[in-house]
Amino acid sequence: MPDFFIINLPHFFQMLYFISFNVRSEIDNKMKLLKSLLAGFFFLGVVTTNAADVVDTAIKAGKFKTLVTAVKAAGLVKTLKGKGPFTVFAPTDDAFAKLPKGTLESLLKPENKEKLKSILTYHVVAAKVPSKAVSTTKVKMVNGQKANLKVENKKVTINGANVVAVDIMASNGVIHVINSVILPPQK
Repeated sequence: MPDFFIINLPHFFQMLYFISFNVRSEIDNKMKLLKSLLAGFFFLGVVTTNAADVVDTAIKAGKFKTLVTAVKAAGLVKTLKGKGPFTVFAPTDDAFAKLPKGTLESLLKPENKEKLKSILTYHVVAAKVPSKAVSTTKVKMVNGQKANLKVENKKVTINGANVVAVDIMASNGVIHVINSVILPPQK
């Protein structure tokens, strides 16, 4: 029998172990990468990359029901579903709950539509501003007034409201989540 048919069994088993170990390591590495990607894609239960516009993205998130109701009452749905780009500093349902009793109900009345529209457009910038581009500055909001954007110790605030989640991407812009409703200054 020729020598090339003779198998060194210990060497053969070492090779099998080495191959299986490398395959397992490769699978483990791929799983870690997949888990990291999934963790990056899901923040606060929101998919961070999305083909939906800012309105549909907010609806899918489930944490902005009050905001969506207000956007509908103000007649801003068509605008915010438009081409954009928009950066929306979106107050959560909990943020709206912090408003003084009766404020939201009053704003949702048809006779207060323009006031509601001014407040909501004070949460929107007419540009796509991802978190990496945010700096301390006064930023012009869609309603024409300026808001104070502040970055300090890796924390971002807008007019004192904390930005609690960033970069929820939509087809026509980006949403940054805030923990308070911001009110435009009195003219």
